[in-house]
Amino acid sequence: MGEAPAFIEDDLQKGFSNGFDLKSKDATTTVIGNKAYLIGGADDESIRVQVLDHSRGGWVNPTVLGTKPKPCKGHSAVPLNEGQILVIQNGSSLDDGVWFLEVDTQYVREQRKIFGSEVVAWSKGVKGIAEKPVVISGPSGVGKGTLISMLMKEFPSMFGFSVSHTTRAPRNIEKDGTHYHFTERSVMEKDIKDGKFLEFASVHGNLYGTSVEAVEVVADAGKRCILDIDVQGARSVRASSLEAIFIFVSPPSMEELEKRLRARGTETEEQILKRLRNAQAEMEQGKSSGIFDHILYNDNLEECNENLKELLGLDGNVTATPKSSPYGVDLPLDSSISKIDQKIVIKCGSPEPKTAPKNLIVLDLSTLKGGAPGRTRGLNVYAIDSFSDELNGFNQLS
Repeated sequence: MGEAPAFIEDDLQKGFSNGFDLKSKDATTTVIGNKAYLIGGADDESIRVQVLDHSRGGWVNPTVLGTKPKPCKGHSAVPLNEGQILVIQNGSSLDDGVWFLEVDTQYVREQRKIFGSEVVAWSKGVKGIAEKPVVISGPSGVGKGTLISMLMKEFPSMFGFSVSHTTRAPRNIEKDGTHYHFTERSVMEKDIKDGKFLEFASVHGNLYGTSVEAVEVVADAGKRCILDIDVQGARSVRASSLEAIFIFVSPPSMEELEKRLRARGTETEEQILKRLRNAQAEMEQGKSSGIFDHILYNDNLEECNENLKELLGLDGNVTATPKSSPYGVDLPLDSSISKIDQKIVIKCGSPEPKTAPKNLIVLDLSTLKGGAPGRTRGLNVYAIDSFSDELNGFNQLS
């Protein structure tokens, strides 16, 4: 149990239940259903969250998942219908100042079952929609690495790899952040527990895994992320909140796969036999588990490459998704927030009409996708003036 400012708890217990946010000096309290969410307060590293559950009759410190926003110079909180609270940080750029706190989404409900306690999850609001990541799996020697290299060579500005994490020490030529994100085991284990990894595995005593953030960074750069992972990793990603396209690359036969492995001349007989045993198990899982959306048979490399491009909607003339440009405006330190349907209006002071007629920022939330523990994408932002017809019907929140 945690503690909250007494006046806030008193006010809540008196029964205000209209969904308004109640503000103190550095915190807001927003009511959704029978719970109140205190956002803000004393925390040097991130915005703090506490929950007042009326059914339990006290304040709870929840498990907080996702990338947490840094403390700011105050904020506004707006309850949304999708089990989320929109948090707008005062004095921040729009690139950094729009966040979503998920309090009753499907992801949060699933995490509550896992943790057996109260859970909330942060997600950063981002302008623009990213292409779905591509998960490619297949047994060793099937040629998936070659297919990925061909794809990257033909579309160099369109695709990018996520950089995996590992707890092993870097080798001679390896650079942190390029070959792997090298990290301490205790740190990675905590991040795994906090839901920050899509998949992970223990190999020879070291942890390896793909973080949510590593995939999101590729999308932030305007590229489509490719994940080259095994079947078990693909199963974990499929069970996560990430929306992706799952492709399994299969050899035409086990005999052909063995021929290719032996032709490489890089493994001992024992290693070849082990890879063949693993390949047999992966092929059975890949074709029957329901993990994969598509199965490609790599009998002919060029033909398989063309089939892969067709699956991804590529015709040779596709350009990369443009990277979101900066919004070019800062959120005011003091503002009023209005809401109608899926639009939020932020009033940016009272400028002179002749010099700055468009003194209102509109956040259109109607095309949002994604969410915790990654980004919430699809935010549409534009400016209007105080006399716009769009203002008809807006209700002021704060």
